[in-house]
Amino acid sequence: MATVKMSRTCPLWCSKYFWEGQALDKRQTIALAHLGPDTPWYKRLVVRHRRLLGLLLPAAFFHMVWWALAVRYNLWQLFPDRYFISITMIFGSMIAGMTSEGGGAVAFPVMTLAFKIAPSVARDFSLMIQSCGMTAAAFTIFFMRVQLEWYSVIFCSAGGAFGMVIGLEFIDPILSAPQKKMGFVCVWFSFAFALFLLNRYHKRKTFSKIPDFKIWKSGALLLTGFFGGVFSAIAGSGLDICSFSILTLLFRVSEKVATPTSVILMAGNTMIGFFWRQLMMTTVSQDAWDYLAVCVPIVVIGAPLGSVLSSHFHRLVLASLVYVLDAAALISAFIIVPLSPALIGLSVGIIVFGFVFFYLITLAGQKLLRGMNEDINPDKIDNAIDDDNRVNVLDDTNTNDENESPGDHQDHEAGTKDCISEGATLIQNTTSCTRV
Repeated sequence: MATVKMSRTCPLWCSKYFWEGQALDKRQTIALAHLGPDTPWYKRLVVRHRRLLGLLLPAAFFHMVWWALAVRYNLWQLFPDRYFISITMIFGSMIAGMTSEGGGAVAFPVMTLAFKIAPSVARDFSLMIQSCGMTAAAFTIFFMRVQLEWYSVIFCSAGGAFGMVIGLEFIDPILSAPQKKMGFVCVWFSFAFALFLLNRYHKRKTFSKIPDFKIWKSGALLLTGFFGGVFSAIAGSGLDICSFSILTLLFRVSEKVATPTSVILMAGNTMIGFFWRQLMMTTVSQDAWDYLAVCVPIVVIGAPLGSVLSSHFHRLVLASLVYVLDAAALISAFIIVPLSPALIGLSVGIIVFGFVFFYLITLAGQKLLRGMNEDINPDKIDNAIDDDNRVNVLDDTNTNDENESPGDHQDHEAGTKDCISEGATLIQNTTSCTRV
């Protein structure tokens, strides 16, 4: 009996956490629902196989360009001495597309901690490679019509552009290499720990967009973008995780929406950083260009593939990836970086301050949610999202067990929604699930 129950519940568990279904915008769900036997073949191809096309098109474009340059400039000669970066970015590009961390969150600590590469070179490489890989992933996200938080895209992008320039020109030069390494890992470990504590709250409401948007929220997003741009200027990654932290902790946007939003933000921010370093400051080293040459054909496949996979994962799986990555980076930094008493004190101080800051943001989010529940009818929130052509609320907004642990999945059988067929949409009790 136990064996039969296990055989039934194991597929349900895997389906819930690793193939939950994509959160698509309303245009795509309508297009899928209206496919019929009389639909032209080309329209069926674009609508039904949007994932595959979104993965192949950017990869084909970048590969055509790269192969032409490889033949012209004999780029093969670069691989024997730099293959370790290529291997690193196989995993880095997948993580960049799957999480809010960005490829720089893997490239920067690995290059600086494991391979002893100068932080400035690692930062420049992170900006350059993400301007290719994250742009490819962004195309995939747009093409698949995955749900995004557009207020964050607009306002964080504006603040991030300004922060990137200020960070490159004035802040990065005054920091030492060890300070950059330890500061990067300590700040984001604090965020990961705060997110872990937040996700321990059962029945936590999350939204597919910032609810009840007001002017002060645009200011908060601008400020978030500015500090994220500064972090990106220092370590090659930062705007994505800053946006992700504010969306999830303060505004309670689901990780399933915040993650692709962070990919879009980082794609734009890294292009600005690459432009400024190469054309305005003219200080990008040849080493960074060589590392870029051996990684482009890898990341333009890995990052879009990561975006496709993460669009099907449960939000708690995405959050768990953030926990693991940030904890591993912190432990590695304390093992590898030569630590002086002053640097140890600074690192511990950053962790404590960061945790307090993110915890206060979490409390502010709880207060905002309580005030919203008192002042606004939830039906009005759903209608507002409908009017913006978004799926009402992600399936964990109104479910009673969305934050259960993986061991509690038996109770979730009724809440796990199996879509009627490929391309079908099931809406039940104001929740929506889209499997494509």
